[in-house]
Amino acid sequence: MTTETTPALSATIPAPATPYQEDIARYWNNEARPVNLRLGDVDGLYHHHYGIGAVDHAALGDPEHREYEKKLIAELHRLESAQAELLLDHLGAITSDDTLVDAGCGRGGSMVMAHRRFGCRVQGVTLSETQAEFGNGRARDLRIQDHVRSHVCNMLDTPFEKGSVAASWNNESTMYVDLHDLFAEHSRILEVGGRYVTITGCWNPRYGQPSKWVSQINAHFECNIHSRREYLRAMADNRLVPQTIIDLTPDTLPYWELRATSSLVTGIEEAFIESYRDGSFQYVLIAADRV
Repeated sequence: MTTETTPALSATIPAPATPYQEDIARYWNNEARPVNLRLGDVDGLYHHHYGIGAVDHAALGDPEHREYEKKLIAELHRLESAQAELLLDHLGAITSDDTLVDAGCGRGGSMVMAHRRFGCRVQGVTLSETQAEFGNGRARDLRIQDHVRSHVCNMLDTPFEKGSVAASWNNESTMYVDLHDLFAEHSRILEVGGRYVTITGCWNPRYGQPSKWVSQINAHFECNIHSRREYLRAMADNRLVPQTIIDLTPDTLPYWELRATSSLVTGIEEAFIESYRDGSFQYVLIAADRV
């Protein structure tokens, strides 16, 4: 796989390109939910995505025990890290000379995990100056700032050279952008044969239209959830050929059911649980190759 020098980040923070992007930047600049921060405090990996896998009830122990809530938080975090590990599993054969891109990188937890696994350079992009500063601070704390870096920029217009990236991903961030514009940018920066992976929630076309639960999720996060069909169509239009599609809905439901019992509820748990149960909402992984 090819290696390119990643362009230096300008000292000037680019302004959001549209009023909607400005709204999203403001939303995430002001976001400080305990469900994101307290879980990250467990081991220093701060995620902005959800979890997958079976709950380890033996590790949780007795709900009446004074340490139960602490154990529950650690278990939720373990499931979130398991989700990131699954995404990394599908990036393909990555070497230490490669560059990866996390589009919508949040506070950078997945970037740290990718560098630890592959030893390569990982670049993240986010509209949020707060998130980028946090992620870059964590990279400095871990002394990996020469390999892991967050940039404040639009994921539809990144500073990376054409064909310079071995693999790229979106982890629950595609609902903030037009998919054709997004996949055009990934197709531009990926080398031929490079891998793109997304894990995302999408509404199920078989349901007919977005359900009331999906509409609640959109309103809560100020986003626009796409249908599964839209993902596949936009990939096909941008030279991204799916190699793997996994329905993770059954795997993420235990995470939500556990989270709904915690002190970290945000009020959106019911919408996720009910939409997954009635089939109107799906949680999927799609891995595609750039051709």
